[in-house]
Amino acid sequence: MAKKDNGTPRDGSHGSRLTETSAAKIGEKKLISRFIHYYRPHRVMLTFDMLASIMISVIGMVYPVITNLMLKDLIPNRKFRMVIIAGLSVLALYVLRLFLRYFVQYYGHMIGTRMQAQMRRDLFSHLQRLPFSFYDDNETGKIMTRLTSDLFDVSELAHHGPENLLISTTMFILAFIYLSTINIWLTLIIFACVPILIAVSVHYRRRMREAFTERRAGNAVINASLESSISGIRVTKAFTNTQREIEKFEKGNGMFVEACRKSYSAMAKFHSSSSFITDVFNVVILIAGGIFLYNGKIDFADYSSFIVSVNLFISPINTLISFMEQYQNGVTGFSRFVELMDMPEEKDAPGAVDPGRLDGSISIENINFTYERSDEIIHGITLSVNRGETLALVGPSGGGKTTLCHLIPRFYPLNGGRITIDGIDTASMTSLSLRRNIGIVQQDVFLFNGTIYDNILYGRPDATPEEVYEAAARANISEWVGTLENGFDTEIGERGVKLSGGQKQRLSIARVFLKNPPVLILDEATSALDNTTEIMIQRSLDELTRGRTTIVVAHRLSTVRRATKIAVISEGRVAELGTHEELMEREGGIYSRLYRLQFRDGDTAGLPES
Repeated sequence: MAKKDNGTPRDGSHGSRLTETSAAKIGEKKLISRFIHYYRPHRVMLTFDMLASIMISVIGMVYPVITNLMLKDLIPNRKFRMVIIAGLSVLALYVLRLFLRYFVQYYGHMIGTRMQAQMRRDLFSHLQRLPFSFYDDNETGKIMTRLTSDLFDVSELAHHGPENLLISTTMFILAFIYLSTINIWLTLIIFACVPILIAVSVHYRRRMREAFTERRAGNAVINASLESSISGIRVTKAFTNTQREIEKFEKGNGMFVEACRKSYSAMAKFHSSSSFITDVFNVVILIAGGIFLYNGKIDFADYSSFIVSVNLFISPINTLISFMEQYQNGVTGFSRFVELMDMPEEKDAPGAVDPGRLDGSISIENINFTYERSDEIIHGITLSVNRGETLALVGPSGGGKTTLCHLIPRFYPLNGGRITIDGIDTASMTSLSLRRNIGIVQQDVFLFNGTIYDNILYGRPDATPEEVYEAAARANISEWVGTLENGFDTEIGERGVKLSGGQKQRLSIARVFLKNPPVLILDEATSALDNTTEIMIQRSLDELTRGRTTIVVAHRLSTVRRATKIAVISEGRVAELGTHEELMEREGGIYSRLYRLQFRDGDTAGLPES
């Protein structure tokens, strides 16, 4: 029995499924190195941002210093003019800090946003170069998650990470130095709590990373479910399966809630434990400072300054604690970005050439092909078609017809044999030059959200308006477009939802007319249409195929009777080969049996034989 005609090649460089847990396995040093790479275009602005952050930290230390000066000198010695000057000086510095904070907030966020945009640009470009097999294995919603929410968290880390680290570290060091000048022993007693805080952070950091990775996986599942359900909403309504879709969504939603529960549990343990330790700092300073004051080791002014200053010491610690959550979010998102960026791209062979415009003589020589999760689907097929001729591929579903069509433009790599066009092995051509010479019209037409004009122009973006209108005329859609209020500027909706099946198909034909390739592949281009529409479309296809080498896949045999050759593909092999007349003469043959069966059932679509 023939295997289903889909899957992923067994070629290890192509079958690539994204994981939802491998992100945690990527080396952190390697991640940080690749992350820093995105700072390079912004290093000047980042330098100013860091300088502003340092100035903010230094200004933050002014208040306790001025407080100590007032308590020990200015107030006891009744230097009221200096008190006013000191107060106004602090106010001036705070005004300066106002502008510095604006600079850090605005330009810091812009650095993060531009880094995010560059990552998204790199990832989108990379996605364009991934092989067909990648998209066979990975759901659109999960890919979208890595392009959107994952990279948003990365941009937040890009902005807040360096600032929080620099400001907190600077404040921490300055606070230590200043507190040591007041009383070194009391300072060391407080700092003795720091190793405990570090130990707690290290302990819970690993759990947070694992939990955040799992939460992102749950979010990706929800996005994939949403993308699938929303895209198929018409099918859902037609089959009254709303409840089933809700149940499927709830399953993914439940996974996400459970993943969030674990991540928030790890986060709560981290924050509550670390916050408790910082609270202990206050207790230590209260008791130890009181004892030192009681024993005359420090005076009241120093004790008051110490209490004010120790809050400046605790504040950066709290900032670092909060930063850990942001760091885990950003690192997890970036590791998922890196995993996708490391997926192997579709590669041309070394020394691949651009043959220019080809004539279109195709030779398929003893080719074999295997999908990753199935048995061999193509077994030693050999076929040929000369320039301007038509080769029809017919036979049972799942026999390998569509797969064979995908192998000609090298959407998948062969496991054996070769395909040549004009005597040139397609494996030795660049993929761009090869596909530039091939036009494809499929049963499932994909149209982009936009106007009729935009979708035709997609066939050759550098075409002139006159060429677009000519392609539309040759596809027999000019008259229909002329009846529309906005003509070629009419919006067609997502995937052409506002158009009928025949209109979408003719639009795709116009797109290929504009591309004007020497080789044409028609993959069941009319099988989803009614007989009347099919006859109209067939006229456009006849015009399109004139003078081109054409390979037609069709279930309706009435549409291929005039093909130069007809190959019956069954179970990945050529079961029969010949013209319509030759195959019909084979009593008991697959083609003649299928043909008579279709006409017995009244299938007379297509143009009459001539």
